[in-house]
Amino acid sequence: WPMPPVEVVDLKKVSTERKGFHALGISLENAIRQAMDQQEQVILFLNRRGFSTYVFCPSCGYVHRCNNCDVAMTYHRAENLSRCHYCDTVVEPPEKCPACSSPAMNFFGLGTERLEEEVKRKFELARVARMDSDTMRVRGAHNAVLSAVRDRQVDILIGTQMIAKGLDFPNVTLAGILNADSGLHIPDFRASERTFQLIAQMAGRSGRGATQGDVLVQTLSPEHPAIVHARTEDFQGFAAIELAERRELAYPPFTRFTCITLRGRDQARVAAYAQRLAEAIGPSDRFILGGPGPAPLEKTK
Repeated sequence: WPMPPVEVVDLKKVSTERKGFHALGISLENAIRQAMDQQEQVILFLNRRGFSTYVFCPSCGYVHRCNNCDVAMTYHRAENLSRCHYCDTVVEPPEKCPACSSPAMNFFGLGTERLEEEVKRKFELARVARMDSDTMRVRGAHNAVLSAVRDRQVDILIGTQMIAKGLDFPNVTLAGILNADSGLHIPDFRASERTFQLIAQMAGRSGRGATQGDVLVQTLSPEHPAIVHARTEDFQGFAAIELAERRELAYPPFTRFTCITLRGRDQARVAAYAQRLAEAIGPSDRFILGGPGPAPLEKTK
């Protein structure tokens, strides 16, 4: 199949188009409406589950975090619960700020649950299904949803990474990618590569039948090389930029990384041991020693 045309929508401009919070920009909303009018199917990709990605206090900046992990809790509206996506701890969201007692707790960010709510509100007649690890917990749920899409009993499929590759639905003529740059800012040298892959894979879900498909990518970073080159499926161009950066920074494939992770219940003891280990390994002409330092996710479970 020829790759469908990819339109990149700058979310910085979308935010000024109308008041209030809208997960769907006007361009994507109109494209969905056109697909619905022509009785075609739509896939919307968002790599964040839940309703809001974090709960915070606008008065003092407090963020509701997991007691077991060094991460913000994700709010799930259907259950009215906050859930840690690392250790699966579930608690009720605070009614008032535990730090300053302000009653005005805000729910910020976009997850698939919130996107589903907006889609159902704006397209009342559309049959909508959501595929993420929250909705796929029952045995057979995955196949049931895919069968419904294949039998054209679902008009709009919303999902996370599990819908990004391998799906072949000839009646899907529109793929929408929301917050495409969310994976660019994680502390991993492969972040750009993975973002490029996800966009290219999602673009391949649209237009696999007789009708040409379309792809809309909503992003805050339309000028990023991963998004610019994924738009035209220019792997060679992206690889040239990415490899040049990795060579300059001595990242793989020009070097090999070994990560030694230490775990313990006492943070100070772990840090002290990590320092002694680094001194024991010592400097060498054969390798570069980085750290020691805290893990990107300092505390889990």
